[in-house]
Amino acid sequence: MLTRRLVVGAVASLVMAGAAEAQDWKSKYSEIVYAIIPSENASGVTDRWTPFVNYLSKELGTKVTLRIANDYAAVIEGQRSGNIHIAQYGPSSYARAYTTGAKIEPFAIESNLDGTKGYYSVLWVKANSPYKTIEDLKGKNLCLVDPNSTSGNNVPRFSMNKMGIVPEQFFGKVVYAGSHENAVLGVQQGTCDAGFNWWNDEQESNLLRMAAKSMIKAEDFRMIFKSDQIVNSPFAYLTDLPTDLKAKIKQAVLDMPKKDPEAFKKIYDGKQGPWQPVDHKAYEPIVELNAFVDSLRKKS
Repeated sequence: MLTRRLVVGAVASLVMAGAAEAQDWKSKYSEIVYAIIPSENASGVTDRWTPFVNYLSKELGTKVTLRIANDYAAVIEGQRSGNIHIAQYGPSSYARAYTTGAKIEPFAIESNLDGTKGYYSVLWVKANSPYKTIEDLKGKNLCLVDPNSTSGNNVPRFSMNKMGIVPEQFFGKVVYAGSHENAVLGVQQGTCDAGFNWWNDEQESNLLRMAAKSMIKAEDFRMIFKSDQIVNSPFAYLTDLPTDLKAKIKQAVLDMPKKDPEAFKKIYDGKQGPWQPVDHKAYEPIVELNAFVDSLRKKS
């Protein structure tokens, strides 16, 4: 009888300790900040992600605030300073945050409808333009996205380096558009003759999202380059968050596609598969890619 009492008492103590830990993090983290890199205009990001933060707030039992960053660097700095608790990155911006001192862990990755976990960097030109290859663009203007964009800068530079092309020497002008949408608009408006962007497949790309919002007509553009597959984008939280809180965040995110399918569908227009678990190892090749691109910048 005494042994049974001791066991019951020990279990009760563990339960109380767990409850106390949860209460401790709720008192310290009365607000969780979730931030996302800018892939489209602010109103588009808000429409897509507000249902997500509402869902996460309900699951965690605490306020979750959506922060839309002006650029990739703002998200990196926000996590490095500890002001952004959860962020969704592109692969290169995550790797940049990791290598510049942000104490973060990736915990979930996007997946495609076919179960793969990758996407591509593509180069768009106007459909009625004469350009067929990157080499045809010598002396013309190029739109990149952001210095920390994977598909909009790092993979393009890596790919062009293999072709013997130094962008600042080969093109008439290289423009950082600031977002994937702006890069496409730069081509549409004639600021650039070509622009790099992200592309999953024939059903899902930034170009098609813009067309769905009547910002452009997809048939007005033609793809002249597609990269090798790039690992998909991660969610990352601060490493020093309480263990219980990190576990709840991860579980809530991974459960969302089933628990709130309509909200999940809104994020990707129903064109992405459920989020999957991931860790830093998946992004080690991107860390190496960033280092390579940095070495190219130093040489130039």
